[in-house]
Amino acid sequence: MPKRIVSFLPSATELLYEFGVEENLVGVTHECKFPIDATSKPRIINSVINSEELNSNEINTITCQLLNDGKDIFIIDEENFKKANPDLIITQETCEVCAAYVNQVNKAMQILRTKPILHSMNPRNLFEIIQSVIDLGKILSKESKALEITESLEKRINNVRNHTNNKKPKVLAIEWIDPLFTAGHWIPEMIEIAGGINMISKTGEHSRCLDFQEIIDAEPDIIIMMPCGFDTKRTKSEYEDILKKNKNWNSLKAVKSNQVFAVDANSFFSKPSIRTIDGLEILAKIIQPTKFENIKTPKESFSRMDNQYRPK
Repeated sequence: MPKRIVSFLPSATELLYEFGVEENLVGVTHECKFPIDATSKPRIINSVINSEELNSNEINTITCQLLNDGKDIFIIDEENFKKANPDLIITQETCEVCAAYVNQVNKAMQILRTKPILHSMNPRNLFEIIQSVIDLGKILSKESKALEITESLEKRINNVRNHTNNKKPKVLAIEWIDPLFTAGHWIPEMIEIAGGINMISKTGEHSRCLDFQEIIDAEPDIIIMMPCGFDTKRTKSEYEDILKKNKNWNSLKAVKSNQVFAVDANSFFSKPSIRTIDGLEILAKIIQPTKFENIKTPKESFSRMDNQYRPK
């Protein structure tokens, strides 16, 4: 088993704690905030964008500019990284905006004299999220713990899958507010398992910019706002600033029927972590509330938007 592990991926950090090998974790990123103990670990990766002080449009503008200019969104703390001296680095190749990407990995490998094992986690759906637990378990020599974790997750997935009713509402998940983006990757599959008909996006596909006419044409019964990296409170604030007074938005069926929800995307949807199963249960409670009335979900994990439609 590797004795010194650096995680470039928040979902991997969560999983390392679940495996009980946090003592071997010697470096994390600025986004590794769960569990809370992860924030005490040496920080190897930082972002050049201070998203806490910017709105959706400003974050998008700066991100696009950096990508267009060929500049990095994330930077390595070389001193901390050398001190960490890992024999295993866990990274990803799914999204260059959400977490440390190929550029940072290449630079990291140049810094170290002894080359560590590189393990990339790139799940695009729930099956691959489950598989990522098994794969990491093998590297950590924690196969039995991996089996215990995956069996528990699969039981919860099947509990949702097997208890939805045949009346399925049309559901649209939105991953960014300004500009509007679809929610891709594992989200469409989660919506389908939770008893909804997913609109516009497809499982495994990257998120993309969304034309408003697409929303009109889709006529969703339920809209779920899950901006990447935002919690429920931040999402509601952005929604009120950007969409609540928008005439076209207020003409949508889901808005008129008060079926727009904010969720804690940062904790349960944005990352391919084992907490996406909490996200699945949150979706089930939103999409099929009578069927999943008694299911327990984390505090402040979702909220219905307040009075977003005010007819004259």
